[in-house]
Amino acid sequence: MTGAFVHVAGLNKSFRAGRETIHVLRDLDLEVGAGEMVAVIGASGVGKSTLLHLLGGLDTVDAGRIRIGEVDVTAIDDAERVAFRNRRVGFVFQFHHLLPEFSALENAEMPMRIARQPAGEARARAERLLRRVGLGERLAHRPGTLSGGEQQRVALARALVMEPSLLLADEPTGDLDEHTADALHGLLRDVHREWHITSVIATHNMRLATACDRVLRLAEGRLHPA
Repeated sequence: MTGAFVHVAGLNKSFRAGRETIHVLRDLDLEVGAGEMVAVIGASGVGKSTLLHLLGGLDTVDAGRIRIGEVDVTAIDDAERVAFRNRRVGFVFQFHHLLPEFSALENAEMPMRIARQPAGEARARAERLLRRVGLGERLAHRPGTLSGGEQQRVALARALVMEPSLLLADEPTGDLDEHTADALHGLLRDVHREWHITSVIATHNMRLATACDRVLRLAEGRLHPA
């Protein structure tokens, strides 16, 4: 795919476990076109989360190159990588990681506040996103008073508030019942199209995977057509 928005070449990542070295990713290649929605499936522990963490700059590679748009993620320093994550990448995890002492609105606007964006602009954009994901009546509610599906919707709004070009979702419906998961599937597809973003989703849920533009299977450290 010439001119791919996500371009990964020869990616290697390993971890130490005592005296043993565990090779998780081995010479992995990946290309994702701008605006494409790609699902990555595979057994638990195969390295799906590791791949997403590397794509989003949460971890560093042992070898290989990762380019997201015009940014070579493997060539920038720690400070640049933090700025890249905050401004260009939205993350949605299986466990929402919301801050329990803050309201849904405060959680959703947090990335903009961290980036020192104007408070009024952060509040307005977060509120608009929460209303878009169906939480207009829950703005002042803290996470502990929200259902699992509502908490994940807050996490999705938070992931989008900086208007990222890349959305990374790691088992976003893994902790939800089937009905709630299906609703979130539809929402992910809708915001993907509306925001014209590129999405990579790691999932065990084949209903979500097959709704994506393309499905890849991670096995033995490499990606293969599913």
